[in-house]
Parts: sequence; structure tokens; C-alpha cells
Amino acid sequence: MQRADFLALATKGLAALALSTALLPAAHAADKVRIGVFPSSAALPFYIAQNRGYFKELGLEVEEVPMTSHPLTVQAIVAGNIDGAVNLVTLEGANMEARRPKTLKYLSLNGQNAEHMIEQFVVKAGHKAQSLKDFKGGIKLFSAPGPANIGAARAVLKKVGLTEGTDFTIQEQPVNMHASVLQAGTFDGGYTLEPAATILVGQKIGKRVEAGVIATHLLGNKKASAFAAGAVLADKFSTERPDVAKRFAEAWARGVKEAQRDSSTRGYLIAGMKVPPELAAVVPLPRIVMAKDLSAADVTDFQKFLDLGVELGVVKEKLDGRALVRAF
Repeated sequence: MQRADFLALATKGLAALALSTALLPAAHAADKVRIGVFPSSAALPFYIAQNRGYFKELGLEVEEVPMTSHPLTVQAIVAGNIDGAVNLVTLEGANMEARRPKTLKYLSLNGQNAEHMIEQFVVKAGHKAQSLKDFKGGIKLFSAPGPANIGAARAVLKKVGLTEGTDFTIQEQPVNMHASVLQAGTFDGGYTLEPAATILVGQKIGKRVEAGVIATHLLGNKKASAFAAGAVLADKFSTERPDVAKRFAEAWARGVKEAQRDSSTRGYLIAGMKVPPELAAVVPLPRIVMAKDLSAADVTDFQKFLDLGVELGVVKEKLDGRALVRAF
């Protein structure tokens, strides 16, 4: 082939390629999603999906919106400031659904107990308390914020025979302040969550007294799953953007799977939750179950917990737990 013929052919080929490229549809911009994140180790799947690109692979641009309490998370969902949250207390969500139906649905639930530790009581290092029954003499306690958390803490202490105002006092404090207020001596102990508990124990600021207290003392079964929190999406978001919601749920489920089978993922808690590197590997996780994978026993445990919320006055009226979850 002569050089002139080759150049003519190449020119025609490039022109055809340019024309075909021009006719291709323009690349779609990533769908933006705003998700609330409360400082609990149960948020780990979010950081996995974000850092390993699972959201991006499915065409999502997910913005993390820090949340300091569960009531504020619910308010943000109602106001439309966030599209969902990766770790919202179920009693807060249930109460909103009782008051304003079709506000939100849980796509996964976090099972908590003594094995899958999240909620627990701690005291400052060197304190004489060995069990919850030792919380006497006017001991000053803090609690994770929100009606559900402080309500559960009070109910557990009452269950073991203690009287508020006589044996103990309790006051809400932001979770990220638990280690510092304990270290400062402002409180003697309190009801905290992971990873705050692992941090204060690992740094010898405090010690665990008992974990998994909801299942043991309030559900009456140490091995039960206290489904006290979970990942949630706003009904408005799921209804108006069903494909985006489905893709978010898919990426979240992938993060859940990785969190529970790959211990190296705990490393994402270092930046995400400010967990010291030497403690990240030992931070406990709840038993996270996608809504579509809930067993009959799980549904029963969830209903018991929701009914408990009504008894505690945190949830306005009894709800069917199955109506509070949505399988994607």
C-alpha cells in the first residue's frame, strides 16, 4: 500500500471514529446521595463502600453528613436534608413512623448482645464497681444521647434493682465526649457505645462493667439480638428515586458483607471514627442483617425490642416490625 493511500485510509478511519463517538450518549453524572452518620462502629460498612469504591461503581456520589444524636438524624430526614442514615436507633425511627407514617424504612438492622457488643456500661479506671448492682452511693453516670439510649440505660439499671436519684444520677453526653468526661472525673461511668468503649478501655481511661445489657436485662435472653439500630432510607427518597435507592442498598449490602468477613476493614475506622490504629482491629461490631435476610427469630427479637420501646415511653404506639423494614 502506498503511503498516500495509507494516509487517506487512516484519515477516513479517524473521521468515522470521531462521528461514532459523537453519536454516543453523554456520560451520566453520578447520582448524589446525602447520608447521615452517627459515631458508632456500625457505620463501618459505609466507610468500606466509600473507600473501596462500591458506591462509585454503581454511579453514586455519596456525601457523609456527621450526626451527633439520633433525634437530630430523624429531624434531618424529615426536613429532607439527608436521604437516609447508616446507623439510626430503631426506637427513634419507630417513634417517627408512629407519629408520621411513610417517613423512613430500615434496609438493615444491627443485632446487639454480649457477643456482638455495641451498648455497654463502663466506669473509670480503678473504680470499685464490678457489676451493675455496684452502681450505688450516688454514682454519676453519663448516657449516649437521645431518648432511646438514655431510656434503655435507665430501664436496665431499674431492672437490676437500682433507684435513680438515690443510687445513681444519669445525664446525656455526646458519644465522642465519653472518654474525656470520664478522664476528667466529671462522671464516674456511664452507658456508651462502640467504638468509644474500646477506645476508653484500650487507653486505660475506663473499664467495661457489662456489655449487651439490652438483650440480657430487657429482652431476657443473653443470646437474643437486640435490634437497637440500623441503616435507614427516607421513604420520599426511595419513592422518588427508586433506582438510586436500590443501588445504594446494593453497595451498602456489599459493605456489610465485607465488614463481617474481612477483619482488615476495621482499618477504615481509624479515619472514619478516629479510632487509634492500635485499637482498630479489636473494635466489636454488631450482627448486621439485611432486611431481606431476617429470619423468623430475628423478626421476633425485633418486635420484642419495639414493644419494649412502647413500654419505655420512647415509641408512641405499637408498630409491626415487619412494616418498618424494606428489602431491596
